[in-house]
Formats: sequence, C-alpha cells, structure tokens
Amino acid sequence: MNRIMGCVAVAAVLAGCQRQDVPAKTVDHDYQKVLIERLLDARPGEVIEIPAGTFAFDRSLSLRVDGVTLRGAGMDKTVLSFKGQKSGAEGLLVNAGDFTIENLAIEDSKGDGLKVNEGENIAIRGVRVEWTRGPHTENGAYGLYPVQTKNVLIEDCVVIGASDAGVYVGQSDNIIVRRNRAEYNVAGIEIENSTNADVYGNTATNNTGGILVFDMPNLPRRGHTTRVFQNRVVANNTDNFAHKGAAVASVPAGSGVVLNSADKVEIFDNDIADNKTANVIISSYWSTGYMNKYGVSKDYDPYPEEVYVHGNRFKGGGDSPDGLDLKTLKVALFGLSGRLPDVLWDGYVNAKRAQGPQICVEGASGVLNADGPNKYKNPSLAGEGMRCSLPQLPQVSLPDGSAATTAKAAPSA
Repeated sequence: MNRIMGCVAVAAVLAGCQRQDVPAKTVDHDYQKVLIERLLDARPGEVIEIPAGTFAFDRSLSLRVDGVTLRGAGMDKTVLSFKGQKSGAEGLLVNAGDFTIENLAIEDSKGDGLKVNEGENIAIRGVRVEWTRGPHTENGAYGLYPVQTKNVLIEDCVVIGASDAGVYVGQSDNIIVRRNRAEYNVAGIEIENSTNADVYGNTATNNTGGILVFDMPNLPRRGHTTRVFQNRVVANNTDNFAHKGAAVASVPAGSGVVLNSADKVEIFDNDIADNKTANVIISSYWSTGYMNKYGVSKDYDPYPEEVYVHGNRFKGGGDSPDGLDLKTLKVALFGLSGRLPDVLWDGYVNAKRAQGPQICVEGASGVLNADGPNKYKNPSLAGEGMRCSLPQLPQVSLPDGSAATTAKAAPSA
C-alpha cells in the first residue's frame, strides 16, 4: 500500500519551527560501552539509571533479562542519539518481561526507536522518540513498538517523525495508551491485531492519520475490542511518507480516526477537528487494493463490524480530501466550498451478516457511503440504518503489581 508523498515542504515547515537560541548539545561518545555492558550484565530487579546528557551510539542496544527498569533524568535531559548508527535494526530491542523504561529520549535510530518483543507487564512512560530531520521516508518505521506483548502501558510519551506509526501496539492483549503526543508521523497512534485496548487522553496532530485501529490479514492473531476516547485528534494533514508496501501507506492525508477491518471498536468523547479528508474513516481491507494482490487466508474477515461512534465533538474537516476520487466525490456532492461529512465509510458490507455492517453513528454531521465497491460511482448519505447504538465496551485494567502499575511516574519534561 503506497502513496509516498513529498515531505520536503513539511520538513521545511518543521525547520522553521525549531527552538531558537538553544546551545549545541555536548555529545558523549564514550558512554556506549558502559551502557551496553550494563544491559548485558543486568539482573532481574535491577534499576539502570542513565544520567542527564546526550550519548552517541553506533549500534543497537538490547536487553534480554526480565524485571529490569531503565530510567533517565527526563525526556529532554537524557538523550540516546543513534544519528551515527551503523549496525542493528532498532535503537533499543527488548526481549523480556516486567520491563520499565522511563524519562529518556531515543533520537534518530536507523530503524524502530524502541521495540519490545514477546514480553508481559511492559511500562513505557515519559519516553520521547524523535527523528530530528522531521518527516522522511527513510526514518525508522515505528517509534514505540510493543509487539506480541501482554499488559502494556504507554503513557506521557512523545513520538515525532516515524515513517509508519509513532506509537504502535501489535498482536498484543490488555493495553493502555494514554496522555501521549504523536506528531508528524504517518500514523500517530496505531492499535493493530490486538485485543482489549484503551486509547485515551492522547494528542495526535500533524500526522497523516491521527489514531488508527487496524486488523490485518495473514498475522498469527486477530484483534477486537478497542476503545478510543477523550483524545484530541486535530489537523492530521501531513502528506503520506510511508514506504511502499507499508500497512499505512494507503492512509489518505487528512485522516483523523481510521478503522480498517476492525471489530468491536468504540469511539467516543473525543475532540476531532480539521482533518481534511475526514474526521473519521471506517473502511474494509478491500479499500486498500491489496485483497487480491497479495492474497489472504480464507478465514480472514475484511469487514469492520460492531463499530460505535458516539458523543464526539467534531469541527471542520472534510474540506480538501486526499486523492482524485475523493476530491471528485466531494465536489460532485457538496460543491467546491462544501465538505465531506464527519464520518466517511467505504461502503463495503459483509453479505453473510443478515443484520448488515453493524456500524452505529450518533452525534456526527452525517455518514457518507463512498460506494467503494462500485469505484465511487454512486455515493450517498447513509440512512437510518446507521443511526443506532451498540453496547459500550468494558474498561481495560492492568494487573496489580505489574511493572505497568508500579513503575515510578514520569516527571514533567
């Protein structure tokens, strides 16, 4: 799925917004060996304190011991810089559980900033991951990247410049993502093929798409039950700069909250505004164009179902959709000065479900059925069938005593 757009203009805007009168950083090139050895020699229960300063690394860091806490002096005080990275696919790779990382920054890694693989009880708080040149296709794909994990807390973090997703949780269970800020990523925050996720209190702005809930084919597990609430999802209009074939490369610039093939999703009590394609997009995997191109398993369900959008505060948006098809559709239905309704639905329906798509929308300016199955030939406003309600989803809670509930809170940066 690809639409690599020119991000030179965006980088120029970012360059013009840099903080002024900030002295050049003094970079410590000698700390690499110290930290590598401490991570290799770490024991369960150990707290590794990293002092304030900017430390240069030319290779990935890794941790394989359970029960370790990695703690800096603040996300703008302790900086792990991988600008000169020559080897390794991540900044920090963790294959361990009961892991906490807090109060530090990871900058300019060659690949993902922080990847946590197959661990339980993971706490990531007060961490900044940033590619300092701004949006660029050659930036690392993911900022914060727990995958195949359980009991995950990501809070009070900042991620800027990821060429895929800033905050990404994939193939995981029991997840809380709260009070984070995601800017100038392709996807600000993404929950993919995961179960029982609460995403709330976050700010997603200046991304291509603000908050995404995806359920992709050909992965070991399916996802369901995600709540997206009390977030600020505003002006996510950055051109898509993802690599060709990335799952987010088909996300149109100007997307607020995007669902693709996801089931049991509740979107409520959010402030969603000024996303130029649509404030909310609900779509099937058919709309990506890859259903037949790459092939999917026979038991894969590509349709979004049991989706409930209610109680949100919408403003603006839909005035300049990305892509010729949507631009043409907008002008044909609403005129040059008009805008698409708050909710854009691609129109794909699972014919095997007698009750229809099970998408309920309350409190929006409308739902546009874009008629994707017929190549946008007969778009229309959705009728009474979508003015409905569904049972609200349960709150996610993390187990008492886990790293995600006992780690020290992050100080303000």
